[in-house]
Amino acid sequence: MPKVAELQIIDTVEGTGETVPEGATITAHYTGALCVDGTIFQSSHDFDEPITFPLDRVIAGWTEGVPGMKVGGTRRLIIPSEKAYGSVRAAANIPPNSDLVFDIELVAIK
Repeated sequence: MPKVAELQIIDTVEGTGETVPEGATITAHYTGALCVDGTIFQSSHDFDEPITFPLDRVIAGWTEGVPGMKVGGTRRLIIPSEKAYGSVRAAANIPPNSDLVFDIELVAIK
């Protein structure tokens, strides 16, 4: 896959609930994978519970890509490395300069 040039936002299911404002705290299920080969590096489904976190405490791709989602919706974010972890090795399974893809299911806005 070629290098991702900019954040791509793809709504796969449009929710019918409340819309996420900027800076919100959300509860979501997600699966994160490497764009280059689709290797999954983390999924909230492994924990059997959605994760709750503020959007100002995550990578820029999420901070910019989640607002506007509606509760009950699913969205795919294709994130260039500059809006992910950049040149830092974020974890053993996320190499430096990795473009990432996240599938997000919005459960709630806190």
